[in-house]
Amino acid sequence: MQTRRDFLKLAAMLSGASTISGFVPDSIQRAYAIEPEPGSTFLDAEHIVILMQENRSFDHAFGTLRGVRGFDDPRAVRLPNGNSVFVQTSQAGASYAPWRLDIRDSRITWMGSLPHSRNSQVDAWNEGRHDAWIDAKRSGKSEYADVPMTMGHYTREDLPFYYALADAFTVCDQHYCSVMTSTSPNRCFLWTGTIRDRQSVDSQVFIRNEEIDDGGMVWKTFPERLQEAGISWKSYQNELTRSPLTGERDAWLSNFGDNILECFTAYNVEAYPGFAAAAERWIAESSREIQKLEASIAAETSPSEAASLRTRLKAEQNRVENFRSALAQCGNERYQRLTGEQRALFHAAFVTNTDDPDYHTLQELQFDDAGTPRTMKVPRGDIFHQFRKDVEAGSLATVSWLTAPENFSDHPTSPWYGAWYVSEVMDILTKNPEVWKKTIFILTYDENDGYFDHAHSFVAADPKRPETGGASAGIDMGIEYTYVEDELAQGVERKYARSGPIGMGFRVPMIIASPWTRGGWVNSQLFDHTSSLMFVENFIERKYGKTVKEENISAWRRAVAGDLTSAFRRYDGREPDLDFLNRDRFVIGIEQAHYKEIPSNYWKLSAQEIDDINRGPQHSSFTSHQEPGTRPSCALPYELYAEGCPTSDGTQFELRLTAGNKVHGDNAAGAAFNVYLRNLKDAASGGFQSATYAVKAGDTLRPRFPLSLFGNAGYSIEVHAPNGFYRLFTGAPASPHLQIQTEYERKGAGLTGNILVRMHNTSTKPVNVTVAEASYRTDSKRKTLRPDETWSRRLHLRGSHGWYDFTVKTEATALRFAGRVETGRPSISDPLIAGAV
Repeated sequence: MQTRRDFLKLAAMLSGASTISGFVPDSIQRAYAIEPEPGSTFLDAEHIVILMQENRSFDHAFGTLRGVRGFDDPRAVRLPNGNSVFVQTSQAGASYAPWRLDIRDSRITWMGSLPHSRNSQVDAWNEGRHDAWIDAKRSGKSEYADVPMTMGHYTREDLPFYYALADAFTVCDQHYCSVMTSTSPNRCFLWTGTIRDRQSVDSQVFIRNEEIDDGGMVWKTFPERLQEAGISWKSYQNELTRSPLTGERDAWLSNFGDNILECFTAYNVEAYPGFAAAAERWIAESSREIQKLEASIAAETSPSEAASLRTRLKAEQNRVENFRSALAQCGNERYQRLTGEQRALFHAAFVTNTDDPDYHTLQELQFDDAGTPRTMKVPRGDIFHQFRKDVEAGSLATVSWLTAPENFSDHPTSPWYGAWYVSEVMDILTKNPEVWKKTIFILTYDENDGYFDHAHSFVAADPKRPETGGASAGIDMGIEYTYVEDELAQGVERKYARSGPIGMGFRVPMIIASPWTRGGWVNSQLFDHTSSLMFVENFIERKYGKTVKEENISAWRRAVAGDLTSAFRRYDGREPDLDFLNRDRFVIGIEQAHYKEIPSNYWKLSAQEIDDINRGPQHSSFTSHQEPGTRPSCALPYELYAEGCPTSDGTQFELRLTAGNKVHGDNAAGAAFNVYLRNLKDAASGGFQSATYAVKAGDTLRPRFPLSLFGNAGYSIEVHAPNGFYRLFTGAPASPHLQIQTEYERKGAGLTGNILVRMHNTSTKPVNVTVAEASYRTDSKRKTLRPDETWSRRLHLRGSHGWYDFTVKTEATALRFAGRVETGRPSISDPLIAGAV
C-alpha cells in the first residue's frame, strides 16, 4: 500500500520540475535496467496490460517532444484559406497559434474540460478543412470563453514523467482515437471494435456517451472472445461506477464510468452489490429531467422542436423504467441466478479492491503553500490493491485492462494527477524483474477532449457522396458513416445532430513500454484503438496458436490501421545511447497551482505574424516549437505511391494511389490517403475539397477529377499519408503531358534506401525538366526531354536516412514528392523536423 509520503512525493512530480531535462523516475530507470533475454521478441511476453486514460490530444501533450510529428512538422497541411494549420481563426477573425499552458504557474489544470461531444468534434473537423477549432472548442465557462484554450499545450517542464516515459520506450505519433466524438464510444472501440449493435449499415449507432452509459449494450465484446478461447483476462478498478460513492469519494475512488463493460448486458453488472444505490440515484436524476422536459414541451410553440423534446422525454422515461426493472432483481439475488460462465465474465470484468478495508475511504492531508496552510483529500486505501496483489503473486492474466478513478484519469475536469497513476503502474510492474521481462504495457487515451491537434484525420468517405473519397473493393464505407437522421432517431436535438464519418477522430498519445520497445523510439504507422485489439489477436495466434478475432472491426479499419507489431524490436543485447538518465528533484505540486492566475501568455496574431508563420512555421517566433534532435524511428511496412497527371484528352486529372505489397510481402500495410483539391471554381466550398481513399495492401485506386473544377490558375492537388508522405501536383490543363513514376531502388531482395524517378514526355513537344531537392541537400539536375523520351534520376538518400523531398518542374507544371523510403530497416525520425538538415 502506498503511504501518504509516497503519494505526496509522486504528486509533486505531476506539475513539473525545474531544470527537468535530466529527470527520470525510479520506475522508468528500473524498467530500463531489467534486460530481456538476448534474441527475445514480444512473443516471449506473457502479459499485456492496457491503460486508457482520458481526453488529451497528441499535440496538447507531446507537440514539443523531439523527433515526433509535432509543432515543427514540415509537411503540415495548409488550411483552405492558405494559412498554416497552426494558425486557427475564429469566425470573428481572431487568429491564434499553439501556445504553452504552464502547469506550475497558472491555474490551467483546474479550468475544466473543453467541448468534445459529437457535434463539436465534427464541427472542428469541418468536412476535412480542419479549420474551426477556435469556435467549436470554446470553453463553456463564461470566465474562460475568450481564452483560446484549445490551442494550449504542455512541454517537458510541465509533464516530466510522460516525456521521460516516451524517451525510455516507444511513442506512437500517428495514433488516432477511433471515433470523432467523446469518451464512451471510443472506449467501446477499445473493448469491442465498434459502436454498432450489428455490423450492418441499418444498425443502430451509439455515438454519444449518453447513448451508452446507461447500459443495455448487446453486441459481443472482445473479452468474451478471450473467455471463449480460454485466454485469461481481467479488468481492474478500485470501484465501479455502479456504486454508492458520490461527490469527492466518487472522484477519487470509483472508475469514472470508464470500464465500458458495465454497459454490456453480458456482464450482468446488476449483480454488483453497489448497483442498487447507483440506480436509485440515477432514477432521481432522470425524474428531475423528466419534469423539466414536460414543462419545456408544454411551453414549446415549434412543432419540430416539440417533437425533438418528446423524443428526449421518451428516452428519459425509458431510462427510469429500465433502472426500476433492474432494481427488482439486482444484487445477490441476481448473482445467484447467474450461470458459471456468466459469473466468470462478471468476476473478470469487475475486479475491485473489496479486500482492502479502506477502498471506500479518503483521508485528509495538510501541507504548506508558501506560508498558507492548506488541506486536500487523497485515498486512504491502495487503489491498486488487487492489481498489485496479482502482480506480486505472479498471477497476472494474459490480458489486463486498468481503469483509473476520475481524479487519476488525466481528464481535464480534474487536476492532472494522472501521472502518479501511470507511475504507480510502472512501479508495480517493474518491482519484480521476472514480471517486467514478460510484460507489454500499452498507455493510450480515449479522445482529445477539445484540444487542438494539427494532423488531419484519416476518415471514412461518405458512400452517398463520391467526392468525399473511396475505398478498395470489398470495403463497405457505410459501416463507418452516420447521418443526422440516425442521431435524431436517438433523441439528439436537431441543433446538435451531425452527419459525418464515425472515425477516425483526432490524434491521441500512445506509449508502448516493454523490454522490446526500449530506447526512446517513435513509431509513425497509422493506428487507432482497434489496433490494440488487432495486436492482441496477433499475439494470441502466434504465441498460443488460438484464433481470437474481433469480428466487429470493420474492413475499412483493418485496411488502413496497423496492429502495433511494427513498434516492437528483437532485443539484441545492446544499450541505446540515452541522454535523459540524470536525476532532478521533484518540485511544486498540482494542488498549489489551484491558487494561481489563469494562463494569459497567448495573443491574437496580427497579419504580419500570420504571414511570418506561413512563410516558415519551423522558424517563426510566433508559434510553438519542438525540442531539437531526432529519435530512432521504427521500420514501417509501407510501400506507398501517389502519382498522377492529366488524361490524354486533357479533360481530367487521374491520381494513382497505391499501397504496394512487393517489398514487405504478407506484412505489407494498406494505407489511407487524404487528397485535397485547391483552387476550385466553387466559391461555396471556399475553393477547397477534401477526400480520403482507403487502399488495401497490394491495391491501387485511380480517382479522377474533372479539370473543369479548377479555376484559371490551374489544378492544385495535394496528397497526404502517414509519416510525412506527401505529393503535390500543380499545373495548367493544357500543359505538355509528363508522366512521372517513383520507384524504390532494389538491390537483390531488398531496397537500397534510394529512390528512382522516371519521367516520360508523352507530348509532341520538347519539355524542359528540372529535378531539384527541396529539403535534404541533394543535388539538382536539368534536362530537355524530346517527345516520347524517358529520363531516370536516382536520388541518393543515405545522408538523409531515407527521407526525401524533391520537386519536378517544367514550364507549366510543378510536382513535389516527399516521404521516407521504407526498407524494412529502422531509421531515424525526420531530420527536417529536428532542424538537422
